[in-house]
Amino acid sequence: MDIWFSEKHTSNVNLSIKIDKQLYSGQSEFQRIDVMESYEFGRFLVIDGYMMLTEKDEFIYHEMIVHPAMGVHPAAKNVLVIGAGDGGVVRELVRYSTVKHIDLVEIDEMVVKISRKYLPFTACAFDDKRVNIHYQDGLKYIRRCEDQYDLIIVDSTDPFGPGEGLFTKEFYGNCFKALKEDGIMVNQHESPFYPQDAAAMQRAHKRIVESFPISRVYQAHIPTYPSGHWLFGFASKKYHPIFDFDSAKWRALKLETRYYNTQLHIGCFALPNYVEKLLEDVEPS
Repeated sequence: MDIWFSEKHTSNVNLSIKIDKQLYSGQSEFQRIDVMESYEFGRFLVIDGYMMLTEKDEFIYHEMIVHPAMGVHPAAKNVLVIGAGDGGVVRELVRYSTVKHIDLVEIDEMVVKISRKYLPFTACAFDDKRVNIHYQDGLKYIRRCEDQYDLIIVDSTDPFGPGEGLFTKEFYGNCFKALKEDGIMVNQHESPFYPQDAAAMQRAHKRIVESFPISRVYQAHIPTYPSGHWLFGFASKKYHPIFDFDSAKWRALKLETRYYNTQLHIGCFALPNYVEKLLEDVEPS
């Protein structure tokens, strides 16, 4: 008998993946967590019925939420990561010797525990001495921070449930306050393709533009995310993601990546016309 996992992308569209076996299923204080083994995508993590990552394509998401900002900021030492209990963001960050301190704020301790056990390909850097894990609400944590971080990465779930507060104007304003005078914030920005996802993307963009003097959106292709077309937000107090990018300096680091490269860095900020229109519709005139 074939067993399939299906995620509803819209009321008319499902993504279905044939699974070999279910490795874990449990309910934390905040959400349901499942880990499954599939034939095509390897192991994958599901939270409240929504796919968070797969072994086959997680590298795209994690490289693209980390390396563009690290390539632009000349000396990011103190980094705050909100969410990211699967460990993929931390895995990419610890590859930089310039990073001296990482605060990981994850509301659900069970996500970290399950990832350590079942997802070693992402949860492989939690024990790095630069990493400090705080099990608390990111919205509450950020309220007490001021002029503290060079980079903030918001690796949130979708804008409902435990992750809902990480898409508010208050949250982005607090991120601005928590950053140093040349700080950068990066967030997962949802998809522009299906109307419901596009509306969530527009709401986030509107609030970020209202908080940061420099705000740009960039894209990546992630096959298992809704429509496969995914956006990220780059917001900064000082640095422009293209004009302040030193490609030669990043290449000199000799970091081996599977998706991100310096040519892609420039190109990913060039968006399709329909996405540009969605963004312009919510930007101040």
